[in-house]
Amino acid sequence: MHGVRTRAELAYRDLIEAELPRDDFLGELVGSSLRYYPTVTREPFHNQGRIPDLIESGKLFKDLGLPPLDAVWDRVMICGNPQLVTTLPALLEDRDFVEGNTGEPGDYVIEKAFVEK
Repeated sequence: MHGVRTRAELAYRDLIEAELPRDDFLGELVGSSLRYYPTVTREPFHNQGRIPDLIESGKLFKDLGLPPLDAVWDRVMICGNPQLVTTLPALLEDRDFVEGNTGEPGDYVIEKAFVEK
């Protein structure tokens, strides 16, 4: 998932949707396993809404034709604004996901380079 406020902020969309599938080295892998879901919150777009809301409502999974998140199979990396970084772990932990770190693998990790304290 790639959640932003406006379509203009979907900086890597063209790369992910158009260029990576044709890449000589990554194309086959990307084509068979990467699902890119861009979503916008402040203007009309085909995917619209905040990431936690799309997970909670099940809309994300319905749109992608996938089952809901499951800690047995799924792994998550969280990177974003402070609200997302505090909201998403609680949502994941309610689904039995465990946070990982450099010393202990888990079901999800938080990119802390950009987290404000």
